[in-house]
Amino acid sequence: MNTKEQILDLYYNEHLKQNKIAEIVGTSTQYVSKIVKADTRNKQEKENRKQQNSEKRVVYLQNYFKTYERPKKEDTSYEQMKNQQKQDAIELSYHNELSDLAFAKWNSSAYHTNNKGNLVLDRKLTVGFDVPKTINMNIKLPTQKYKHSCNY
Repeated sequence: MNTKEQILDLYYNEHLKQNKIAEIVGTSTQYVSKIVKADTRNKQEKENRKQQNSEKRVVYLQNYFKTYERPKKEDTSYEQMKNQQKQDAIELSYHNELSDLAFAKWNSSAYHTNNKGNLVLDRKLTVGFDVPKTINMNIKLPTQKYKHSCNY
């Protein structure tokens, strides 16, 4: 049996791949490919191999998806929601009222000083009921220089 017949026999009867045939016969894969392409049975053999491979692939994928176990991700969404709720409760529980004087300083253009030294809201402005209309500025605030010092 010559090399060409041996190549064709291994390809069509034994159904080996071209690179395996090249190793057995001792030639290059290009030569094996050239011999196989020249044969008249090549087109039908390609179709048969393509069909067999697609059937094998379907069986393989069915088996793969039946046995494959996806890695489980840790679901921390509930803990994240509880932590967010706790943080929101802390932020909403702050009870920080703005003093009248601080409000007047913040809105300095809305207030002017009357003849008694108190801050009075401009009458042209329309404001809500919680805005102070007058702020008494005659209250003495204790500072360091007014405190009594003890000398021994």
